[in-house]
Amino acid sequence: MRILRAGCTALLAAAFAATGTAARAGGFGSIEARDARGGGFELVALESDVEYAIGGLVAEARIRQRFVNRSDGWIDATYVLPLPEGAAVHDLELHVGHRTIVGEIREKEQARSEFVEAAASGRRASLVEASNAQLFRTAVANIGPGETIEVDLRWWQPIAYRDDRFALTLPLTYTPRFDPGTAAGDGAAGHANRDDVHSAGAPKVRVDVTLDAGVALARIDSPTHSLAVAGSGSRRRVTFADGAVPADRDFVLEWTPVLGAAPASSVLVEHWNGHAYALAMLMPPAQLPDPLPRELILVIDTSGSMEGGSIEQARAALDLALNSLRPGDRFNVIQFNSVVEPLFDAAVDATPADVRLAREWIAGLRAEGGTEMVSALQRALAGPASPGHVRQVVFATDGAVNDADGLYRTIDDGLGASRLFMVGIGSAPNAHFIERAATQGRGSSVVVRRLDEVGERMRELFAKLDRPALRDLALAWPGSADGYPRQLPDLYAGEPLIAVARLDDVRGTLQANGATRDASWSATLRLDRASPASGIARLWAQRKADELQRELERGGDADAARAAIVQLALEHHIVTPYTSLIAVERTPTPPADADVTSVRIANGVPEGSVGFASTATPATLEALLGLLLLVVATAFAFADRSPRPFPRREYA
Repeated sequence: MRILRAGCTALLAAAFAATGTAARAGGFGSIEARDARGGGFELVALESDVEYAIGGLVAEARIRQRFVNRSDGWIDATYVLPLPEGAAVHDLELHVGHRTIVGEIREKEQARSEFVEAAASGRRASLVEASNAQLFRTAVANIGPGETIEVDLRWWQPIAYRDDRFALTLPLTYTPRFDPGTAAGDGAAGHANRDDVHSAGAPKVRVDVTLDAGVALARIDSPTHSLAVAGSGSRRRVTFADGAVPADRDFVLEWTPVLGAAPASSVLVEHWNGHAYALAMLMPPAQLPDPLPRELILVIDTSGSMEGGSIEQARAALDLALNSLRPGDRFNVIQFNSVVEPLFDAAVDATPADVRLAREWIAGLRAEGGTEMVSALQRALAGPASPGHVRQVVFATDGAVNDADGLYRTIDDGLGASRLFMVGIGSAPNAHFIERAATQGRGSSVVVRRLDEVGERMRELFAKLDRPALRDLALAWPGSADGYPRQLPDLYAGEPLIAVARLDDVRGTLQANGATRDASWSATLRLDRASPASGIARLWAQRKADELQRELERGGDADAARAAIVQLALEHHIVTPYTSLIAVERTPTPPADADVTSVRIANGVPEGSVGFASTATPATLEALLGLLLLVVATAFAFADRSPRPFPRREYA
């Protein structure tokens, strides 16, 4: 009797250990397995195609992943899929030959149970569930010998706008997360230091973007990939110049309006299921006061996951930060890995001698050890600012940490009058953590993916440090609106506030209020003049689910929060921590006595990174054993809707 495999990488690794079969990744996503006699054979090759349709501030996306079984046996496979910050994952299809199986949203436990039952009974199935921090685990059961199965996943995501340019970000791999409780490799991350899963290359990916910017464009390019661009005016089609590329870094697409065509404050509206859903963008005022003296606390992550290009980028970023100090400013520098080490006991005046000492100290820092980020944050936020100074904490990290909730609580408890500015480092930083930490820290964030863009990105950050635009922001939607985010950040020069709300109707106005350093500020947007758009309802649902999850993390009623998130997810058909997408065929395919081997497809190692074993960790042993026992028990028991441009397919 075969052991059933659930859609969990840690569980699959355990299954390999139990059956005496080890697997490792070959070139660019192919999997090589070794049987009990030591013989090797290729099992799976994975390719991915991503399509985007972008309209203004909203994008619809689809990723199609092909799993090819090159062995002569039946297999199950899993893959950890990173998706963009704020993505609302809503549809799943499983394609087998000419057949299409459409996925449905279920509560997570029910979806897992259905997947395990389908796998045990020999039916093809696919499961997509949220892991953490925008990581989604895809599992596919019962891939036949020589067979290709295609998994089609769809989501909506917001488009970023800041510093006079729009940006779309698609993570193609990710940096493993560090858990201070252990020092082993992260089984869920796909970068574990193990014999059974090892990436010798990265899966291949193609990207095809249809862009309708709504404004004439002066420039469209990517800081991460070479592009082939067709079209003119506001409409473009974008692909990779090299066709399929290794999935070893984030893909970033940027487009800049022609001079004078930059967007002003605006509102988009979608009508769905009896409600109006609005997305508003508010721009800060252009005229800003002179900057105040700063107390600049620079924090650099020197943990093992930063080894390679990441630590070089971080050193260069902090060197530029030191160079930005003016007479009258104060500063300190803190490095952290397994320990926290400040350069000075407290902030000091930015004298030429002390700035020179700090630059020499930073130049000598090396990446090693764990990621004790909580202690570093506590040290950086401790104490009041020097009188007459604005206290700004600049935190450079790849975000490779599992206990994000504890870090968010640290920010809430210790922020005070400080402002936290996050600098994401590396080719695949933890964008979810970096963005949310900056928002809760009432600061801003930038991402530095390559050494040659440190100067540009850091100059953008320094412009914000010098020019705070709006504080004490408040939004007043009309009627009984339900709007997010609830906690509004400070705004800085060149970046807007983007908020979403569910409305009873679109009559009335959205009123915004705030303050500069010297005066109050207000703006009004008429909702009846909003432009129509798709996807806003699901983006609102995702924002609301995220807010409910934050309330739970802050000590809210767990049962009430879970019930509210599940109801919201079922209504809007989205994946959350408590709901998953499950697609199952109706009839079994493999013979009842067929053995099924489970394999895990490793993600590509982020470009420029060197080592992960010292800073990435597996799922806890208790969770692994619990899942394994659940699946073994189940094994014994079984032994005796989508808008254009992607038309929804029906059952075949």
